[in-house]
Amino acid sequence: MIKFKYVILYVENVEKSMNFYRDTFDTSVKFITPEKDYGELLTGETSLSFASLPLAGSNVKQGFLSSRSEEKPFGIELGFTTDDVENLLEKAIKNGAVLYEEIAVKPWGQKVAYIKDPDNYLVEICTEIQ
Repeated sequence: MIKFKYVILYVENVEKSMNFYRDTFDTSVKFITPEKDYGELLTGETSLSFASLPLAGSNVKQGFLSSRSEEKPFGIELGFTTDDVENLLEKAIKNGAVLYEEIAVKPWGQKVAYIKDPDNYLVEICTEIQ
């Protein structure tokens, strides 16, 4: 059996990044190392995890592009659904996110907005697809 278990974001400050997601999306901390170089948030069956840039570099010896490499957000998207896109968008911005795309209603009725998190990762805040 194969299971999609986690996504790890490589970030400058694990604790700060985890706090943004915890405070914005009402998640809980599952684990953080005493060194605060790796942590996981409870987000359902698949966890959202964070690794410091030095820890990531020690694991991925051939290197990687940092999310801070470009002015535009890194080319991956995290999605969070809500019944109240407006309020969650406001909360995310209050917690340090930057608005990237205003709320739009898709032809299929889904409400969608995009932010850049404090580490420059793209995050979609949207209603469920009906």
